Amino acid sequence: MDVTVLIESFADFARQKNIDRPTMIRILEDVFRTMIKKKFGSDENFDVIVNAEKGDLEIWRFREIVDDESEDIWDFDKIPLTEAQKIEPDFEVGEEVAEEIHLEDFGRRAVTTARQTLIQKVKDLEKDILFQKYKDIVGEIISGEVYQILSREVLLIDGEGNEISLPRGEQIPKDRYRKGETIRAVVHKVEMINGNPKIVLSRTSPVFLERLFEQEVPEVYDGLITIKKVVREPGERAKVAVESYDDRIDPVGACVGMKGSRIHAIVRELQNENIDVINYTENLELYIQRALSPAKISSLKIDQETRRVTAFLKPEQVSLAIGKGGLNIKLAGRLTEYEIDVFREVTEQAAYEDDVDLDEFRNEIDGWILDELKRIGCDTARNVLDLDREELARRTDFEEETIDNVLNILRMEFEQE
Repeated sequence: MDVTVLIESFADFARQKNIDRPTMIRILEDVFRTMIKKKFGSDENFDVIVNAEKGDLEIWRFREIVDDESEDIWDFDKIPLTEAQKIEPDFEVGEEVAEEIHLEDFGRRAVTTARQTLIQKVKDLEKDILFQKYKDIVGEIISGEVYQILSREVLLIDGEGNEISLPRGEQIPKDRYRKGETIRAVVHKVEMINGNPKIVLSRTSPVFLERLFEQEVPEVYDGLITIKKVVREPGERAKVAVESYDDRIDPVGACVGMKGSRIHAIVRELQNENIDVINYTENLELYIQRALSPAKISSLKIDQETRRVTAFLKPEQVSLAIGKGGLNIKLAGRLTEYEIDVFREVTEQAAYEDDVDLDEFRNEIDGWILDELKRIGCDTARNVLDLDREELARRTDFEEETIDNVLNILRMEFEQE
């Protein structure tokens, strides 16, 4: 193979793989020096000059001329006088001979091997670049296109055609994928397996939820609101503790958005995962009470040594504290890092037995709607039903469809009784 063709074909291949010129030259020199070592035993007295743009290659061998009877005659950097004079008759002992070595001198097999080695080195370098690229963005959200759905993972292609993996364990249980669909996930980990980079994504990681808040809530992205901690049961429920260092900013309100606009975008991405946004505080008792929301706590007993909390609640609040499948109390415990036990508060009689606290409807009515009703002074179902549609519309700015839906749900509660 002609040296120009070899170098130009390698240069074209390297450019396609976005390998920079200095790296390309270094790879070429390394491969040719390996050829030199195999043929001559050492490359110390050789200069390799490569011009990848023009496809030029020059290899020069430098040897010191010694007398034919010298003991150093067999050293790799020495040449007998008689042999040197075949190159140039005027050479004398002590002078240096510069001899150009042509690629053809290595033989066809060596050249073919060099070509294969060059391609393999670029592929190895490409793997290293890909590994480092994703290693630097672990914890960041990327998008990928689904191209193969397997039993244990979904394989995606990124914008540069690289394969990335979303394992079954990192998928939200409610996720359903179709080939060609674009999905978002966070870069979970990157590792080398048998010399190949394995890029693993996650949609179940708390970091994914945190990054979604950064994308949807400008105050979080700008650092005005800090996410202190995120705990999740993917696809079911999550609790997010937030804090603002600016007293003028309500961290919970900013994260939820007007009429829930910001939180709804995140909820949809997470397959309708119910997200509780909680105002972080260093007041442990208050923090635990907020973590157990929407339940209202009557009193708490905190044991710092065993990190256990005993919470007393009114009977109708216990189920809210525990939550569906025990998720609420489990997430509250993980958020506060305390083991929480709930007990019914013993009362002589239940007041307003014919009324129902609005928090009882959180599984049927969006949390932001209930919060808005409480803001206008409606804490129970009958408080809301006592207002007509026009008054609700005026005081809450709800859409008509939302008002009708709320009223129907509340009325059905008393009709069932």
